[in-house]
Amino acid sequence: MENKNTANGGDILARSPGRSYQELLDTEVNPVPDCLRENTNPYLGSENLSVDRYLSREFHEKEVEHVWKKTWQAVCRETEIARPGDTFVYDIVRFSIVVTRTQGGDLKAYKNACLHRGRQLVDENGNYENFRCPYHAFTWELDGEFTGAPCGWDFPHVEKEKFGLPGVKVDTWGGWVFINMDRGAPELRDYLGILPSHFERWKPENAYKMIHVEKVIPCNWKVGWEAFIESYHAIATHPQILKYTDDADSQYDVWGDHISRTITALGVPSFHLKNVSHQEVADTMFGVSAMVARPTEAEVPQGMTAREYIGQRNSEAFSQNHDRELASFATNSERMDSILYSIFPNFAPWAGFHPNITYRFRPNGDDHTTALMEVMVLCQLPTGAERPADVPVRRLGDNELFSEAPELGESLGGIFDQDLFNMPKIQKGMHNVESRELVLSNYHEVRIRHFHQTLDKYINGEI
Repeated sequence: MENKNTANGGDILARSPGRSYQELLDTEVNPVPDCLRENTNPYLGSENLSVDRYLSREFHEKEVEHVWKKTWQAVCRETEIARPGDTFVYDIVRFSIVVTRTQGGDLKAYKNACLHRGRQLVDENGNYENFRCPYHAFTWELDGEFTGAPCGWDFPHVEKEKFGLPGVKVDTWGGWVFINMDRGAPELRDYLGILPSHFERWKPENAYKMIHVEKVIPCNWKVGWEAFIESYHAIATHPQILKYTDDADSQYDVWGDHISRTITALGVPSFHLKNVSHQEVADTMFGVSAMVARPTEAEVPQGMTAREYIGQRNSEAFSQNHDRELASFATNSERMDSILYSIFPNFAPWAGFHPNITYRFRPNGDDHTTALMEVMVLCQLPTGAERPADVPVRRLGDNELFSEAPELGESLGGIFDQDLFNMPKIQKGMHNVESRELVLSNYHEVRIRHFHQTLDKYINGEI
């Protein structure tokens, strides 16, 4: 099956000549959910990208003003600020936001500055009775109400009832807390579009955060982000996963301005490889992938494909984390595949009935040449089950590899190390692109193109 889009006066092949993801879904035994049957097959043009989008300080300043101040951004898990007084500090470029749980149980978010002399009001996450500025002890309740300051007689011009902390928008989805500094922004539910309905089946709100690793990476934040929204780089960057990763036949989807998705089938070999046995697929996937149970033995039974066998083992291992028995309910795709969504600008949750990776990228402070890369893994639990505490973030050192983080291990961490090796080389190499433009593919890199088109809409004031 060859789906084609017509543009520029001719046919443009929209996907690999190999078996499509939709054709793979046709082999499923259990009913396939409608959200996986959606296949938007987008063509968004063939224009080049300027390297200045990554290298220019001027472009960074436009992002600060038009993107970071106006978009919904994931901050933390709801369970990380579950008790009254629990407070989380979210920093993005030169801004800082305090998110807290009031005594009445409401979520509130404020700009992190004392209204007296501007000192940052809250320095670190924790549990607070109130917000008391460390500089002069101006104090606010958790609900933002000003309660006073030393020598209050010296401020007759300050009207207490008008001196509350300026709030920003805060809302939740999927167990995540989001903020938006633009008080006139659309509501989170509208911003997320199709995402809540797609994830309703997988119940991310029931998950707890079992891994959270962060590292400063030596490149513009978009260089890091873009490495995780296409599978095209796998053949050169991650050759060890090709025996169980159908990279070339990945499906890419976009919806509206804020949501896109890559689905890459696992448990089947890459279209680039020939004559890979089912046993080789299983052996390499059991040994490397984070999306699969660790078996006591990995011999693929006669008459069963590697994908069917891995799906069976994952059902046995992961059903206890869900409300239903996966063998009779979930598709093989939901038990093992890379189903990676993204929420513009910088948040990317995986989906499915297995432990799910989530990525977040943002500038490292106000530096446009370095970034923070975060890798989180969420494990789901049945409705009403007691959840373990969410783990705190572990910051890796400048010379510490992802594979050296025990939480990730050598196999999963090693994949991130391979990506990390490319990133500074990309940042440096773009200075030497004589045309000053980057070339994108029409299909595999359509999510990158979609991301930049949305970025332009924000910068140009169209959103």
